[in-house]
Amino acid sequence: MSLARFSINQMTVKQLSLPELVDACRELGVPGVGLWREPVRAHGLEATAELVRDAGLTVTTLCRGGFLTATDPAERARALDDNRAAVDEAATLGTDTLVLVCGGLPAGSKDLHGARERIADALGELGPYAAARGVRLAVEPLHPMYAADRCVVSTLAQALDLAERFPAEQVGVTVDTYHLWWDDTAPAQIARAGASGRIHSFQLADWTTPLPEGVLNGRGQIGDGAIDMREWRSYVEKAGYDGPIEVELFNDALWARDGREVLAETAQRFLTHAV
Repeated sequence: MSLARFSINQMTVKQLSLPELVDACRELGVPGVGLWREPVRAHGLEATAELVRDAGLTVTTLCRGGFLTATDPAERARALDDNRAAVDEAATLGTDTLVLVCGGLPAGSKDLHGARERIADALGELGPYAAARGVRLAVEPLHPMYAADRCVVSTLAQALDLAERFPAEQVGVTVDTYHLWWDDTAPAQIARAGASGRIHSFQLADWTTPLPEGVLNGRGQIGDGAIDMREWRSYVEKAGYDGPIEVELFNDALWARDGREVLAETAQRFLTHAV
């Protein structure tokens, strides 16, 4: 069994500094990392790019862009500028994939359709900008419990309905087990995404209950919950995806532990449950 396609998302072990994360990946033979903009900026964009490049690590994704649903013109302009900056950061880091969490309903709004159309409008502006820099935008559908405040795109079908308005080299999707495992239409939508080359990122996290208060940090360690990781891997591979498989966990209990220990455990869980 091999870690050749395994990538650790930085949020899984956010207690590690970037140099610590890179050292741990090198020590354990982890070939890929998914990075987050905030710690990258804290360490320095160019310094981070040099750090991962010198370690021989592949940056599989950059998280995150998005939050594109504002109705206020000034807020919308700021969001577009921030996403262009995120594209530039992704290009500097050497990744071809910027993951988008598209944004929830603006304060006081109940208009889901309008919010989704504003996302489409923004993708129309950002897609060509990203493609010109060798970066693809990956729309990530989030579980419906996040629709009001984080992402009005809740299903893979909704994500593809947005993405398919644009060339695949500009806009595709992220398939994340945590957000999609409940949806019995998802396998057919994965096949749909694969047919047009739009699976830009594949992420694993398990579903464990009870969910914590606030629900955001409820992503379970793979193997601890209800999701058959091999089944989901088979869906994306049958659809033609052969890229990195990234484990992204938001979990307070994991963050309270030694980060190297969590990384080693996560790599082993990947081998046990996803290979």
